[in-house]
Amino acid sequence: MVELRQAGGSDYRLGYGGDTLNTAIHMARSGCDVGFATALGADTFSERLRSAWETQGLDCSTILTDPRRGAGLYAISLDAAGERSFTYWRNDSAARQLFALPGSADLIEQMAQAEMLAFSLISLAILPDAGKDALLSLAARMREDGRKVAFDANYRPNLWDSAQSAALWRDKAIAVATHGLPTLDDEKLIGGPIDAQGVADHWHGLGCAEVVVKLGGEGCRLPDGEILAPETVLNPVDTSGAGDAFNAGYLSARLNGTDPRKAAQQGNALAAWTIMRAGAIPPADAAAPYPTKD
Repeated sequence: MVELRQAGGSDYRLGYGGDTLNTAIHMARSGCDVGFATALGADTFSERLRSAWETQGLDCSTILTDPRRGAGLYAISLDAAGERSFTYWRNDSAARQLFALPGSADLIEQMAQAEMLAFSLISLAILPDAGKDALLSLAARMREDGRKVAFDANYRPNLWDSAQSAALWRDKAIAVATHGLPTLDDEKLIGGPIDAQGVADHWHGLGCAEVVVKLGGEGCRLPDGEILAPETVLNPVDTSGAGDAFNAGYLSARLNGTDPRKAAQQGNALAAWTIMRAGAIPPADAAAPYPTKD
């Protein structure tokens, strides 16, 4: 989506973002071959997004075009502690029609050959029910084929009619995922378990084998139950994209054969780097702790 980010006072800067996009860009920077599947329009903003994402290393051949629609728009506002709130304008975005556009059948076949499919509860939230079913069917097919499916239950209440509806689709997604990346605060907000152990039990019970529960500033709960704290306590500049960065660090490392504990350390490090800089996708610098392939 097109992003309006608060730059100080009433001033906003124009950029781009979105939870799965943030993760995709971090993973591409980490050396992974990443295709980003979505739909954009034929307008100037959409063309700028494609160009910017290609510059970041994403394969944009998986982006479909809807000439009648454009990109979604959202704004991030920050409080004094760097915590963010979101405002969305995306009801008419092209991405909502991804699985109804010409070329979607070919796109599904292309996606089905990937080593890993990663999506989120926001991915489901913006799709009509037929699109939700198409995405979950693809995920189930890939899991059955022995491929990896990563799911982040990133809950945004204003994208859903009710918490109950969101929880229903979340549980359907958990059931087809091999790698779960829930956030404790989101799980509590949606009406789920109130502690990390309960969240892990719920996800395991629905069939997700590898679950890492994100705990914000406290770190994460590893698949074996260990709580892994961040190396240092930080005062964030901007918490936008912290969970997305963790996902990227963790998944990149796991795809490279790293064990879950070391992968989570990489996830914590990338999230820590991100929150000390403005924006969900800060420009890469020499301090960025991107994992690399062996």
